[in-house]
Amino acid sequence: MPYPLTTSVPSADSPDALWLPLEATTSDTAVSVILKLRGETCDIDCLYCFEKRKEAPGGAAITPSQVRRLSRIFGERPLAVELHGGEPLTIGRTAMAALLDELAAQPTVTRVQLQTNGLRLDEQWLDLFEAHYPTLTIGISLDGDEHGNSWRVGYDGQPVYPRITASLDLLAARSRTCGIVTAVTPAVLGRAQEVIDHIASFTAVRAINLVPAFDATIVRTTASAGRRPTASRLLQQQAVTRTGPAWAVTPREYADFTVAATARWIAAGHFQRIKLDPAVATIRRLRGLDTAHCHFSTLKCSHVFTAYPDGRLGSCDELPWPEAHLLPLTAAHTEADITAAQDRSPLLAGGQELMAKCTACPYRATCGGGCTATRWRMYQATGNDDAYCDHRARIIDGIAALLAAPDQPATATCERARWRPRIPNEMHDADAFLARWDDPAAPRGPARLHTSDHGNINSIGLPDIHPADDLDPLHPRWRESIEPGVWPLVDTLTTRWQAVTYDSCQGHHYAGTDIDPAAYRVGLLPRNRAEYAALAARLCRTIANAEGYLPRTVTSQLAHTDLTSTATGARHPVLEISLIPTTGTPWCDYFADLDQAARVLTHAARHTDPDGGCGCALRPPRSGMEER
Repeated sequence: MPYPLTTSVPSADSPDALWLPLEATTSDTAVSVILKLRGETCDIDCLYCFEKRKEAPGGAAITPSQVRRLSRIFGERPLAVELHGGEPLTIGRTAMAALLDELAAQPTVTRVQLQTNGLRLDEQWLDLFEAHYPTLTIGISLDGDEHGNSWRVGYDGQPVYPRITASLDLLAARSRTCGIVTAVTPAVLGRAQEVIDHIASFTAVRAINLVPAFDATIVRTTASAGRRPTASRLLQQQAVTRTGPAWAVTPREYADFTVAATARWIAAGHFQRIKLDPAVATIRRLRGLDTAHCHFSTLKCSHVFTAYPDGRLGSCDELPWPEAHLLPLTAAHTEADITAAQDRSPLLAGGQELMAKCTACPYRATCGGGCTATRWRMYQATGNDDAYCDHRARIIDGIAALLAAPDQPATATCERARWRPRIPNEMHDADAFLARWDDPAAPRGPARLHTSDHGNINSIGLPDIHPADDLDPLHPRWRESIEPGVWPLVDTLTTRWQAVTYDSCQGHHYAGTDIDPAAYRVGLLPRNRAEYAALAARLCRTIANAEGYLPRTVTSQLAHTDLTSTATGARHPVLEISLIPTTGTPWCDYFADLDQAARVLTHAARHTDPDGGCGCALRPPRSGMEER
């Protein structure tokens, strides 16, 4: 899976940044180039191999002259090169040495990675790498433990797992490190802890990339080269049915595995040595940072290229072929030839069109649109990609909860708590506010309280979002600072629950203005991680108890977000409970029923016990898409 290196990437918050075409980026923005050194040729026959499903000709090999041509085409752009296959080591040592020498001679090549099944790695190969490209990074395909690798077999149908682990031991003995690509299949589902621990037990491992086997649409077995199918192809025939292959997982299964794997990665301290994706990419986006992971980045298929030995040049190798083919390598002289071919590609145009639904998605800035190839396959098979979008949201929600309370992994399983960044969401000093909240002796200065014509209470008395003094229940003007419509819930949360609220809004229609309506909400600032987990579970139970009694125009929502202290820059995980319009409900109808909905929610909060787990176990939430 390509991870383009980047030096100048527009923020995912930019309205035009879901998918940047190649011509929209400058020459210091890298492209990822995948070299299929021997095409589909491989010395093993994994049952789920997507490269062999292309049934492309193998046998030939990428040449140094093709590498030189690629460097000339992209000019000054940095190239992140991945040596791939099939199995790239089948090219042989002599040819590999020549290729590495050529790559080392190209000043724009900034990184070279070898993705191998690991079976051929030996002392001679490692000596060759050190002599011809010392900074070569190595990736090995390993689907967890022995059972997890059930689909990785030789042509004789026998498992190759023992030979892969021997290569990992060899790397450790040579003080070499590697990354691991793990295909998530049914063989690892429900076993995230032992799978992650097993991979982490190899001292050479520094990265794990969890990739989903979203192959439910595969209903045809891979063609056999000879008249007699090999033992591996017979196994594949047994695994592929009209309803899909036995190695396929659903998007939800992959999401649950990924969240569970992330929880174990954190709890076991593996994060200190090993990078786990898509967890790290998700965390970076949750923190507002850029990532080179193309599923989360703006640099998608327009910045990823695949070259084959027979001279074909196409987009990302995960896109379907021959649709992903752009042009013959010999027909490409400059980057303009590449961009012209991209502009003619119906596949790339369709991929960009899929991103249109992302513009209104609340997960957009974090998700980045995901993998175009996977979304495209799902869309072609079912007519929509909703299941894909749902699983991305599930991963983001779960990992956001783990960031807030890493020692409380149960919080990550909640189906109601969504990641909803509120921008801006700031307080001068949240730590000082928490300390004052629990200290009766703390000094409390005068408050600036003014009410707007639309009922907003803030320091200047104007509608919309404006600064307001941070008061606590021991302040003499505390009651005056809370808008009347939301006071009953705030009072319940602060008095009965003994929770800290840092923000509240009774909801404002702003009729007759151009200000967007504001929904009813209360923000809670947990004192510590344990309280965060307890509050999240109790709020989920509150919502579960209120569902079924709310007016049809209003639904409740539980959100994770962050509060930033402007004095220190510290980010504090916070929770928000709100009442929002149900899908398709006009704001006027929502506000007509809001008072009733607020009474229902407040009553539920008053009668929700402090002890107990997540409310999802008691009453599953309604459709997730309705709340997104």
